[in-house]
Amino acid sequence: MPDVQLALATAAAGAAAILGYAHGRRQVAAVCEPCEPCEPCLDDGETVLATPTRGAPATSAPPAGSGSHSSGGPSPRHALVGGQGYYGFSKDADSIRRRENYIDWHDYFMSVATLSAFRSKDPNRQVGACIVDPRTKRIVGIGYNGFPWGCSDDALPWARDAGTWLDTKYPYVCHAEMNAILNKNCSDLEGCRIYTTLYPCNECAKLIVQSRMAEVVYLSDAQSSKDPFKASRPILALAGIRSWKHTPSVPRVVIDFEDDLAK
Repeated sequence: MPDVQLALATAAAGAAAILGYAHGRRQVAAVCEPCEPCEPCLDDGETVLATPTRGAPATSAPPAGSGSHSSGGPSPRHALVGGQGYYGFSKDADSIRRRENYIDWHDYFMSVATLSAFRSKDPNRQVGACIVDPRTKRIVGIGYNGFPWGCSDDALPWARDAGTWLDTKYPYVCHAEMNAILNKNCSDLEGCRIYTTLYPCNECAKLIVQSRMAEVVYLSDAQSSKDPFKASRPILALAGIRSWKHTPSVPRVVIDFEDDLAK
């Protein structure tokens, strides 16, 4: 399989220029993707207003058809992994039809979350989060795990294990979900969906619930055996927040600036 070249520069720019958000209480829109076939939709990229999803029974199972392809190993930076095919830039001067090798919305937003994780200084685990208004498909918040604003990355410990809890990173690190919520560019996050590269812990789950979000989409559940992550499940379920694991439908996300600029 040839190396897949998918430039996330556009995604990063979109995240950096985070667009506006509708004020007030509103309905959550269906996302026109194969993973949600039961919800009404129009053509690709369009939406139809549906009843709000908040308060519906929560589930840890992904929607039918979500990321149906799964093969291959992770990229060196643990970017998105999935089926076969080429996704990224293309150039066909003779084509008179739209190209088909583009990523879907879920892969796009999870890619933004993954790219955000690359900013983390944590030497052991990098986590990214991306909050989206599903009605407009606009990014309204992004974040990654790191120390609080104004705290030097060299002044506090990064250790996972130490003689005392205060000598580890855990009392000091702000998780990606927390940073995405606090970095929001809108009045509220009610009805929004958060994409996170790691299933949220109990503290982040409480923030998600209190922010009135409607859905959690996660890429990895590697910490499911630990108590903070066990506790987050009943929190989300009791609040009626749907959660499901995203299985990417693209083979890999790679940034190759030199090759992409040459096309």
